[in-house]
Amino acid sequence: MSFSVPRVALADGTPIDVVGYGVYKVPPADTAHLCSTALDAGYRLLDTAALYGNEAGVGEAARAYLETGDREDLFVTSKVWNDDHGHDATLRAFDASMDLLGLDRLDLYLIHWPCPSRDLYVETWRALGRLQAEGRVRSIGVSNFQRPHLERLLVETGVVPVLNQIELHPYLQQHDLRSFHERHGIATQAWSPLGRGNVLQDPVVGRIAAELGRTPAQVILRWHLQHGILTIPKASSRERISSNLDIFGFVLTDTHLAALDALDRDQRFGSHPDRVG
Repeated sequence: MSFSVPRVALADGTPIDVVGYGVYKVPPADTAHLCSTALDAGYRLLDTAALYGNEAGVGEAARAYLETGDREDLFVTSKVWNDDHGHDATLRAFDASMDLLGLDRLDLYLIHWPCPSRDLYVETWRALGRLQAEGRVRSIGVSNFQRPHLERLLVETGVVPVLNQIELHPYLQQHDLRSFHERHGIATQAWSPLGRGNVLQDPVVGRIAAELGRTPAQVILRWHLQHGILTIPKASSRERISSNLDIFGFVLTDTHLAALDALDRDQRFGSHPDRVG
């Protein structure tokens, strides 16, 4: 079964799917096949990064899709890794990623982590701005940035990221950061929207899933959707890849949302941004 995924507009006008397919820790040998499976299911957003080591597989699947599909329907995201912070290093890293992807344009390029101890993320951000000005990337954003990092970009460059990709799930809801995003027109995109699988076992999630005849993953992804949060869930089987898109035919009630909202415990399963770098 194939699904049609709604799109929303980023602050710069670029349309982006509300649900994409993430390939973190997907083995390079499996990436092209799984991305093609995702595209067959209806995904049009593929999210990779230099760190993942699988940009070539994403590019292979993307190019295969483009043999019959429209380039405007496809959205590919990649990210510059911490070792490549700095203006010129970022430009070289972008070239390397594009060589692996085999595409003439990237849809979204992100700074993967702010790495505040290196103090190069402003310089790196300026490099992303140059790439956008040259038409090599359509939109630019960041990942794992906290409010102080974002405020510094705004003050020193005046250029607002269109998106911040952060760890976000019912156990880590990031209300303050999401409020900041909303005030500045920054889209919130959740990585690890299922809490690396940990939230799937929560009894509240299980109860709601049973009431609705849905899977726990579908309930959690629908929670993100109804809060206006973009997601990029990872899955490694055709069944789960498809199931994660089957979230547009039901609605969580206010009671369901309140119960899921009450699960917030400020619990991370990934690294804290201030400790990476």
